[in-house]
Amino acid sequence: MSDLSVSPALLQPAPSAPPAAAPTARMRETAEAFEASFLAQMMKPMFEGLSTEGPFSGGEAEGTWRSFMIEAMAKQTVKAGGIGLADQVVAQMLKMQEQA
Repeated sequence: MSDLSVSPALLQPAPSAPPAAAPTARMRETAEAFEASFLAQMMKPMFEGLSTEGPFSGGEAEGTWRSFMIEAMAKQTVKAGGIGLADQVVAQMLKMQEQA
């Protein structure tokens, strides 16, 4: 049989992130939420003229839930890399913080 012992080094807790990383992570989260909101507003006109009638449409329910679908698409776009707006917002937030 093989030796199944675990090295004591593996049992040590992982080193915690430096304290400065927490505010930067919050800035990133806020910037991504802003980018998602911006993208949702830009996507909204794309769906305004679409009919919800027809054999393959969602009918009244599609019209009711369309805003949620647009928000989900915007969040997924940001999660996939977005359009770079969040990067610019974080850079400006860091710049403003350094000046303060």
